[in-house]
Amino acid sequence: MLLFSSIFLLVILLVAGFLMTPPTSIPDESGWIDNMWGCMGDWMSGSYPTNDPFLATYGIVLILVVGVILLGLAGLIYYYLFPELKSSPSMPQQIPSHQNGMSSYESVLKTLNDDERKVLNVLKEHNGKYLQKYIRHEAKLSRLKTHRILARFAQRGIVTLQKTGNTNEVTLAEWLLD
Repeated sequence: MLLFSSIFLLVILLVAGFLMTPPTSIPDESGWIDNMWGCMGDWMSGSYPTNDPFLATYGIVLILVVGVILLGLAGLIYYYLFPELKSSPSMPQQIPSHQNGMSSYESVLKTLNDDERKVLNVLKEHNGKYLQKYIRHEAKLSRLKTHRILARFAQRGIVTLQKTGNTNEVTLAEWLLD
């Protein structure tokens, strides 16, 4: 939306710029050389003769609008080049249990390593809700290892983390409590 409005504003500014500039008259043959040398002298001294301060403001606004358009085009190109950034993948809300009678909890336990099993078992023992600092003590893991395991679980949708003071309240997903 910003890109299209900037393009529209650029068109309006260009039309206004053409309408504001006075028509130039063609000077006689000797006058244009004097005019050229006079302008070159002004440019080399670092000044440009202008009588209209609005033209300087117009130039700044024109540069800003062109910059916004370029940024908008870059964002649009980036958006189409990397479509995986459009939406985040959704976590499964319900994982069905296997046909052989195994629960979802048992299925997940089979995919975990020993430390992850310890953390999940501590949560299961406390009815699926416990503070992270106590999980750490009962699982006999370091703070960092516990944090990393719980972060992976949260990313997979196995647990949800709720900040409580200086620790997290960890809640086991409903589909694992069956």
